[in-house]
This record gives sequence, C-alpha cells and structure tokens, in this order.
Amino acid sequence: MRKSMKIPTQVMPVVSDPVRAKALIRLELGKPSSLLRSRMPNIKVFSGTSHPDLAQRIVDRLGIDLGKVVTKKFSNLETCVEIGESVRGEDVYIVQSGSGEINDNLMELLIMINACKIASASRVTAVIPCFPYARQDKKDKAGGDGEGTGHELPVSFTMKVNEWKFRSRAPISAKLVANMLSVAGADHIITMDLHASQIQGFFDIPVDNLYAEPAVLKWIKENIIEWRNSIIVSPDAGGAKRVTSIADRLNVEFALIHKERKKANEVASMVLVGDVKDRVAILVDDMADTCGTICHAAEKLLEAGATKVYAILTHGIFSGPAISRINNACFEAVVVTNTIPQEQHMKDCPRIQCIDVSMMFAEAVRRTHNGESVSYLFSNVPY
Repeated sequence: MRKSMKIPTQVMPVVSDPVRAKALIRLELGKPSSLLRSRMPNIKVFSGTSHPDLAQRIVDRLGIDLGKVVTKKFSNLETCVEIGESVRGEDVYIVQSGSGEINDNLMELLIMINACKIASASRVTAVIPCFPYARQDKKDKAGGDGEGTGHELPVSFTMKVNEWKFRSRAPISAKLVANMLSVAGADHIITMDLHASQIQGFFDIPVDNLYAEPAVLKWIKENIIEWRNSIIVSPDAGGAKRVTSIADRLNVEFALIHKERKKANEVASMVLVGDVKDRVAILVDDMADTCGTICHAAEKLLEAGATKVYAILTHGIFSGPAISRINNACFEAVVVTNTIPQEQHMKDCPRIQCIDVSMMFAEAVRRTHNGESVSYLFSNVPY
C-alpha cells in the first residue's frame, strides 16, 4: 500500500479575539486584510493662524503631519482659505484659538470649517482652546469696569443710574458664536475651561469642555515646595466651585474674595473670606484680561498675612495694562496655559510661566477619533 503523504500545513497562531483571527486568516490566504482597517475615516489636523505652535505640538504628539492649508487676505481684507489636500471622507480637526485678532480668527475658523464640510469631510471638529466671546454669555449689567462681562471698560465710559435698564438689550454673543459654528458645519467642539460651563448648552452638537485642573495640580506639586501649607483663593465669588475642587484634590483649605460695587466707575471694595495668615496663597481663575482684579486680590492677600502669592490662570489674555500691572505686583509667579500664545508675554514679563496643555488636546483628539471616552482627561494628565 502507498503510504499516505503528509501535506505540510502552516500552524496558525491561536488568537482569542475573533476579529483579529479572521484578519490573520486572510493574511495567510494572501487576501487583502481590509477587515483590519479602522471603522472611522482617516484623521487630518489643520491649523488656523491664531496659534500654529499649539497645533504643531498636537500633531507631534499624535505622530502625524499638519494638514496643508493656505490662509490669506485680499486687498479689501476679506479672508481667503485654501485647503491644500483632500479631506473627502476624512475625520477633520481644525485648531483655532480665540486670541489675538479675535474677529478675524473667528471668521477664518468658520470659513475653514465650511471649506472642509463642502469638500465632503466625514466629520469636522473645531478645537478651540480659548472660546471667543465666552464672557458674553448672559444679559447682565455693564458695570463700571466691565463687571459681569469680565471686560474692563474705558475710563471715559460713564453710565447714569437710570441707564441700568439698558441691560435688557445686551447681546448674548456666546450663543451667537455657537450658532455660527453650527451653521458653518462643525459637528463637534473641543474647548477648555469655558468661562461658564452652561455655554455647552448653547450648542446642538457635542461639546467636550476639557479642564486645566489636572495640569494645574501637577504644576503646583512640582513647583511650589510649600504647597501643603497653601490655601487656594478665588478672586471672585463666581470661581468658588473651581477653587474648592482644587483645594479638595490637594487636601488644603480655600478662601474667596468678595467684591462689592457701590456704583459704576467706582473701584470695588474687596472682602477676604478665609484665613491666609502665614500661608502660601494661590489665586486660581479661568482667565485674566487686564489683570486689575488679580493684582488687587494679591495686595489684599499680603495685607491679610500671606507669605507668598501665586496666580494660576487657564487663559492669559493680558491685554491693555496687564503686563505692567503684573510687573509692578507682588506675585511670585503668574502661571498660565498655552491655550493662548504666551511667547511675547513671557519675554515682556519674567514672572509669567507657561503650562503646556497640548498633550490634553492631542489625547482628546485621539480618543474622539477612536470613539473612546474623553472623561479620563477630566482628572488625569496624559503622559
């Protein structure tokens, strides 16, 4: 009898995941392994002109190249945007912060979103580290120094007592910006430390509001030696929730400063609620524009017996007299994140230090692209 010939067979690896098993079988049979391809479209990240450094840091973290885009202005100052590569079926992310020439940058962002959308992009996400017009989130009185809006008005601005009724005709500009982004074609928004978290409700599309708190906690523990003997202070009553959260995470006490305003254009009196004597005071706020409030708060804290005063801010706008006020103030350091470009501010003021939050935005982009949860970033810094 003829001996049966044994046909050599290739041993397949044992794989518990059925999807990977099928893919390996196809590879062995020499068939194209399309099953391994991602269910989501490829990713493209584009940068506006407001903060190209942050966009470059994000793509470096993701291990991809920045998308090609040309932005220019015509002689009549109209904005022109040309997307330099195909975005058909792609998952597009556009990085543009609300800083610098805010109106021009906002219009540029809207045009870029629309350009990608009508070029058949699968999804367009606007990554807006500092959301523009976030302080105009409700109808409010226009105080003498912009209290209520967070803006400081010119000294020449005066308002009579019987003119307070005009607040009923104030715009809610943050809602208008939300509508503009939606109409332009944005499918998703990623931002950080909204001035009022309720702004997320202005949108009919998903909004991921990231928090700088994990990065702030990391900076405090690494750079303030006496942080265990510190007290977290809010410069106004509106930031009480923010400072209590940080104080709880550090297991230290907190305080707040209550501002009282007698009438328009009169400097507010400040009342410190809490004991800061012989402690390191850490002022925490979401943004600082002209820095009048935090500089007055720092003086109040030193008068109350604080040994050192730090200020930690998410969005360092630093417009008008802000830099000169910080230079003349008593801060050990004024710490901001790079949601807004800070290179020039750091040159003009040695006290300003910067926390890089590009890794948080990069991780948010990666998780969004892969359909993963973003809530991990609310309490952790990705490494």
